[in-house]
Amino acid sequence: MNSKQVSEMFNLSIDTLRYYEKVGVIPAVTRNKQGYRDYQTSDLNWIFLVKTLRKAGMTIDSLQEFARLAKEHEADNPDVEKKQKQILIDQLEQVEKKLAEIQEARDLLAYKIETYDEHLAKFKNGKILEEDIEKLWELRKN
Repeated sequence: MNSKQVSEMFNLSIDTLRYYEKVGVIPAVTRNKQGYRDYQTSDLNWIFLVKTLRKAGMTIDSLQEFARLAKEHEADNPDVEKKQKQILIDQLEQVEKKLAEIQEARDLLAYKIETYDEHLAKFKNGKILEEDIEKLWELRKN
């Protein structure tokens, strides 16, 4: 598969594909007789993985380390699997933390939408006193 096809397949620019290869977050792509990149299934898997991990917030530095460890794994270097797996575990923990923060924000938004008209009517009618105003930061504790 050529660069244009891969670019379209993963919705990444050709420059991004070249950058990923240049900085080592994907292995070097084999070239055909004419010198053009010829992406194989393993290359596509790497690109998909990198794109997904980037969406999950993984840094280029972490991706480079992950790819470097993959090369060491091929050389049967001990403990590489543990290090590589730990990179993934660390990223998953970060994603789960971010999801919890987003869920908290989503819950507050849903609550505000659900109670918006009621609260607005109370404010407009002057039927709410300062001591009656809810403490939004304490809502999640209930």
